[in-house]
Amino acid sequence: MAKSSKKTAPLAPEDIALFHEAVGSVEPVSNACVVVDDAPPKPSRRKAIPERLSDYIDQHLSDGFALEEPIEHGETLSYLRPDSPPPLLRKLRRGQFSVAASLDLHGMSIDEARNSIARFFLEKRRDVRCCVRIVHGKGNRSIGQVPVLKRMVNHWLPQRDDVIAFCSAPQHDGGTGAIYVLLRKS
Repeated sequence: MAKSSKKTAPLAPEDIALFHEAVGSVEPVSNACVVVDDAPPKPSRRKAIPERLSDYIDQHLSDGFALEEPIEHGETLSYLRPDSPPPLLRKLRRGQFSVAASLDLHGMSIDEARNSIARFFLEKRRDVRCCVRIVHGKGNRSIGQVPVLKRMVNHWLPQRDDVIAFCSAPQHDGGTGAIYVLLRKS
């Protein structure tokens, strides 16, 4: 490595005196007591899970330009992966899949909702193809009654490989404040 040609100015005697006054008398520590462990610490299993989760979130739930895609208060959501047959979405809309689990995002921030969805899908992807319900709310209590979480969920889910389709739930199961999501096994 090449040395830098930049030279530092010598310290003024007042600066040196001020430093010695602040530090006081210092005695060197003997090296006999120091134990150096050359082996890197083993990562604990607990620490690895959040790192994996954060990687998973970064890879599968990007915010991108979601806030530029306006969604109206009562607008219904609908998505079908391009390589999936259209009858799947029709069956999902009609409620012909039983809901295996539900996740309620009410009152969560965007980051909390993203983390909750990532954890929820990590748990559910072990199952065979299943239908889950996500309650994102209608935005009634947000500033300007804008459905922020609804917009974010609509943006996040198509990014995921394990999402086959999703659509707004029927009125009896949350209406435009919830969605049914059809997941494939990962």
